[in-house]
Amino acid sequence: MNEVKYFTKEGLDKLKEELEHLKSVERPSISQQIAEAREKGDLSENAEYDAAKNAQGMLELKISKLENTLSNARVIDESQLDTDKVSILSRVKLKNLINKATMTYTLVPENEADIKSGKISVNSPIAKGLLGKKNGEKVEIQVPAGLMTFEILEIGR
Repeated sequence: MNEVKYFTKEGLDKLKEELEHLKSVERPSISQQIAEAREKGDLSENAEYDAAKNAQGMLELKISKLENTLSNARVIDESQLDTDKVSILSRVKLKNLINKATMTYTLVPENEADIKSGKISVNSPIAKGLLGKKNGEKVEIQVPAGLMTFEILEIGR
């Protein structure tokens, strides 16, 4: 059975764009490479042909996986989420009580995580430790570097 994956509207649109690019740009390009390699003669000893066929197989596998993901994708309805507690799509401002640093993270589905833009996976240790907590709570979270203590300063969308 296929696993349901959750996405934001933007994340799902990005996935659809990627699939469309693979089908409309990459697929014809590889077909052209195969045709050019085929014109060069004997296919049994044609490395270009073998490489192009291999690339085609990898591309078709990627397209298939994306189509499967899209067929099982669900968009998260933000209007149904509780804004009093930390949940998926919450924007959480934290204060590290050890070094006094503040940071802001948005909890997103795993496939949309991007630490550079402050988006962490709901499956990450920090996010798991924050889920269900309220504004002002102090939280101890076990991370690979050890035990960290945070205070939740603000929860938003």
